Amino acid sequence: MNFKIEQIPVGKMANFTYLIIDNEEKETAIIDPSWDLEKIFEIIKKNQYKIKYIINTHSHYDHILGNDQIVAITKCKVIQHKNSKEKHDISVNDGDEFKVGKTLVKVLFTPGHSKDSICLIVDSKIIITGDTLFVGNCGRTDLPGSDPEEMYNSLFEKILNLDDNLVVYPGHNYGYKSISTIGEEKKNNYVLFPRTKEQFIKFMTGEE
Repeated sequence: MNFKIEQIPVGKMANFTYLIIDNEEKETAIIDPSWDLEKIFEIIKKNQYKIKYIINTHSHYDHILGNDQIVAITKCKVIQHKNSKEKHDISVNDGDEFKVGKTLVKVLFTPGHSKDSICLIVDSKIIITGDTLFVGNCGRTDLPGSDPEEMYNSLFEKILNLDDNLVVYPGHNYGYKSISTIGEEKKNNYVLFPRTKEQFIKFMTGEE
């Protein structure tokens, strides 16, 4: 691969911050910086990574808390979905693409947990799923801005149509392991078991 991923456990809510690093140019994007920023800066300094972007998978505070501090030091641009009401420089929508060095990142709009949730498909090999899909579960749909119907559409009409070999990097370490694949989640994630939209909504709202 012409890129690598750093998965960094941060904070007390089992969050992950990620680095997407282009191996050739060392250009780097930071995904969902929140707590323990000293870990991030230590890795950046040690490897002389060049920070181009912060990308937030959604705008809940535990995924954007570190934005301002990193921008102040690196002067990088912040990318969020166009529905975000938080401060950012670049708005993206479903299907948009951009590069980190020579590494292609594609945006998949996956509302449900929030109105601005996105997943990031990196070089057609991995997917950073934020709080849309966890290992063995999915994000909550009982929060302000959440919607179980939108989550159904995102999971069953988008996520389930992805290549089985895509490696899944979730936004939180809530599963029995820290990474998975789309194929594994199709087989093992009870949230993705076949249901009608009505059945899924009842399942997510506790009515089933």
